[in-house]
Amino acid sequence: MSDKRQLKRKRGEAIMENKYSVGVDFGTLSGRAVLVDVSNGDVIAQSTKTYTHGVMDQFLPDGTKLGHDWALQHPGDYLEVLETTIPNVLKEANVSKNDVIGMSIDFTSCTILPVDKAGVPLCLKEGFAKFPHAWVKLWKHHAAQKQANKLNQIAEERGEEFLGRYGGKISSEWVIPKIMQILEEDPKIYELTDKILEGTDWVTMQLTGVETRNSCTAGYKAIWHKKKGYPSKEFFKALDDRLENVVEEKLGTKILPQGSKAGELTKEMAEKIGLNAGTPVAVGNVDAHVAVPAVGITGPNKMLMIIGTSTCDVMCGEVEKEVPGMCGVVEDGVLPGYFGYESGQSCVGDHFDWFVNNCVPESYYKEAEEKGVNIHELLMEKASKLKVGESGLLALDWWNGNRSCLVDVDLTGMMLGMTLATRPEEIYRALIEATAYGKNKIIKTFEEAGVPVEELYACGGISKKNPLMMQIYADVTNKEIFIGASDQSPALGAAMFGAVAAGAEKGGYDTIFDAARAMGKVEEKSYKPIPENVKIYEKIFKEFETLHDYFGRGENDVMKRLKKWKKES
Repeated sequence: MSDKRQLKRKRGEAIMENKYSVGVDFGTLSGRAVLVDVSNGDVIAQSTKTYTHGVMDQFLPDGTKLGHDWALQHPGDYLEVLETTIPNVLKEANVSKNDVIGMSIDFTSCTILPVDKAGVPLCLKEGFAKFPHAWVKLWKHHAAQKQANKLNQIAEERGEEFLGRYGGKISSEWVIPKIMQILEEDPKIYELTDKILEGTDWVTMQLTGVETRNSCTAGYKAIWHKKKGYPSKEFFKALDDRLENVVEEKLGTKILPQGSKAGELTKEMAEKIGLNAGTPVAVGNVDAHVAVPAVGITGPNKMLMIIGTSTCDVMCGEVEKEVPGMCGVVEDGVLPGYFGYESGQSCVGDHFDWFVNNCVPESYYKEAEEKGVNIHELLMEKASKLKVGESGLLALDWWNGNRSCLVDVDLTGMMLGMTLATRPEEIYRALIEATAYGKNKIIKTFEEAGVPVEELYACGGISKKNPLMMQIYADVTNKEIFIGASDQSPALGAAMFGAVAAGAEKGGYDTIFDAARAMGKVEEKSYKPIPENVKIYEKIFKEFETLHDYFGRGENDVMKRLKKWKKES
């Protein structure tokens, strides 16, 4: 019996033995399910399904060519994940569906799709497959930057107060710019669309048969405020006359807070995924935000870095502050009773994959094969032998644009200091350091705005697989970093919300705080700053800030000019 169960025995609390919750995490390239023991948060089984269609950024399935900065997905892939992974975890763990008390999902965001009145995605209807705007727009679909620029300009001219809650800019990744792009480029698709849903809300609707919208995505991605609602009809009309009633016509106003029960599993879906009809389903969540309770965070001023293809930073505060370049601040957006802050970096894991796929010589791959390691492990080994500053390189982490603090997808990557003697491991380390500098810039921006960052946490595969990166982050930020114990923190967090949807009466929990105290955890090992490294990184970071402001704040827009000429050619 676990220590936590023994403690409950001493307190005379009721214990429901062998009860489980399912969490499903929908990522950029795949979806994964976990089966979790609700008494202690242990992941009993997990299963991953790679999306059949992956990310469509060049062509649709029928061969239709896509434009620059497009990123689409196939909604059928999401249902395949449910139908494959959930039966797998039950089988692997040899657990009866009768012992599964709840479930929930999390999703990349902002990932949206247009549907008809029956909730069927337009891209799956006959005759619509050839229209790009009928498909799912993935979070990293950046082709709506022109619309985002227009929105931000009009909002600033009108003095819209909501801009301050989003760091001064609305991102092209978010709902309204993407809707504007559909309307402007394919008004027929917009007209035929009954609702535009976040991916997490659409999948939850498939599970329950009920359309609900969660406060997390509504607040962070759709300019919704708990007390003030959406922006005014006058604002939307200023964007385009046809958008005056976009909230009522395409978005809907039934918004439930995190931790709420969205509904119960339908009989049809229960048969497909191997669970009982009537199983409680929590409202959906964002993959980053749902991970906060999974590492045991239950209070303010503790920043969690969810490190994957990109990185999202999530933190709770006791007051609502305007932080330049943040992705948003939403009351109850992460944990009830707190203001949830979000920021992030658009390119982290993608950063390193780009490098190994395009810039590493064959000899390094042969060496990795001989040593029985993958190419990332080899480069990490070589890079770890370099002293701080030894490479003579300094990079900007904008290979996929800048999310925070500049909120500008038209910025691009840069590497300074290369010579004919520069080696792959030096570049690899410089790319890691670039993401650490970008993180430190975010932290300093929060602190300067009156939102202290007292502790740093990290989760996601990279945080466990790349100790060099975590040590560099600790040295650059001069903060100790705690690592989430689970290698599937978002899916674990989703399972925890599923346990809350079930409630204590059925063996779960009545609040996410109770669930976090019992199920959330970090590893025993943490990463502490090395004083001599901190001193050198402080000097290099000042140079990073100079380049950050020079290229990112309008003094030299060469990156944008180059990108413009690329598109024109």
